[in-house]
Amino acid sequence: MKIIVAIGFILIIASLGSALFFLMKDKGTSNRTVHALAFRVGFSIALFILLLTAYRLGYIQPTGIGLR
Repeated sequence: MKIIVAIGFILIIASLGSALFFLMKDKGTSNRTVHALAFRVGFSIALFILLLTAYRLGYIQPTGIGLR
């Protein structure tokens, strides 16, 4: 599960980086920046839903300060 979450974060960061690249290269003349940012939002939502589903199915357990 940790690998899947790490891949999700890498996809989010890569999409954000590509949006920055397209923003600097295209100077606002194309929609590639918008598409890259839309993919970033989609990856973020998918990762959030994956984490919620994994918690509900018992694949991950909450840990941290609040559980002591």
